[in-house]
Amino acid sequence: MVDALGVAVVGFGWMGRVHTQAYARLPHHYPHLPLRPELVAVAEDVPGRAEEAAERYGFATATRDWREVAADPRVRAVSVTAPNFLHREIGVAMARAGKHIWIEKPVGLSGEDARAVADAVAEAGVRSAVGFNYRNAPAVETARDLIASGGIGRVTHARVRLFSDYAAHPDGALTWRYERDRGGSGVLGDLASHGADLAYFLLGDIASLAADTAVFVPERSRPTGATAGHTLAAGGERGPVENEDYVSCLLRFASGARGVLEACRVSVGEQNNYGFEVHGTEGAVFWDFRRMNELRVGRGGTYQDQPVSTVYVGPGDGEFAAFQPGAANAMGYDDLKVIEAYRFLRSVAEGKPYGATLADAVRAAAVLDAMAVSAESRGWVDLPVR
Repeated sequence: MVDALGVAVVGFGWMGRVHTQAYARLPHHYPHLPLRPELVAVAEDVPGRAEEAAERYGFATATRDWREVAADPRVRAVSVTAPNFLHREIGVAMARAGKHIWIEKPVGLSGEDARAVADAVAEAGVRSAVGFNYRNAPAVETARDLIASGGIGRVTHARVRLFSDYAAHPDGALTWRYERDRGGSGVLGDLASHGADLAYFLLGDIASLAADTAVFVPERSRPTGATAGHTLAAGGERGPVENEDYVSCLLRFASGARGVLEACRVSVGEQNNYGFEVHGTEGAVFWDFRRMNELRVGRGGTYQDQPVSTVYVGPGDGEFAAFQPGAANAMGYDDLKVIEAYRFLRSVAEGKPYGATLADAVRAAAVLDAMAVSAESRGWVDLPVR
């Protein structure tokens, strides 16, 4: 018996499309899921965009006002894929309206915003999911299992990197992403939030940190119309970039391990260079998002000159079997969002959490807040450890 679950998407830029496509693919990859998403409503304030989405993907209703979604009794679950500055207002309203929410990171502009949404979800008794998609890669889950089992010994140090060039062009439009009031902490919220989640997912609580930040492209041109993605806007009125292009951070984990987290949105020559290296007393494990289905693993007890092998994930790793029948068949980015959608709907169906939730968003937001404080004070900042 499969029940229909009315879903809505609020905000229809690239990420809204990705969520919508993930819902549509769920029955193909997870035919035994007891809930089947039904595309009820799409909300987007850019004129014509919601109607276009409804026509293309089959939403029953299109609106420019997300409040109509909150009031719609047909909608039981909502994807919040609007800009960061709207996350808190929309997330709290949807939870109070009794909707389960799948919300993109960083869940607002601060830890306070993330906690407000988390509190609303807890008070309403609804389920949540958060868009920390990189932890869903089967290779990442396999690396976590290897680390937890002691397969590389006791972890000594690690590095998490997220380098991209999406903002490297000097003619990149001065959109909401570069404004403190609407985009928050720049690359901290956009990329370093993923890094904070990966660090926690792999290695546990961060006890303290010291960070440095910088803005390398200080001015951009204001766009003259609606934008989507990372639009160019040469020749327009110039305005200041108010938030960070770059962050580097030293980490001390509760386990005693040390780490480095580095993120940059203006790295010329880098396209989605995301990954990690984790070193232990007996081995090491390495992952590169651009080779998403591979791990490089060094272990064997030789220590000095120990070889590193490439391991291809397969049907026994994470959710790989839902997509491919054998090792070394490639999965892609959108597949990670299908896994996220599956875990969200499974949480709704079973009434318990699967995958990243708002508790993970609150934890990552606390790390980002601490980074900002550290960069301002030029000192170490302690974080609460469970």
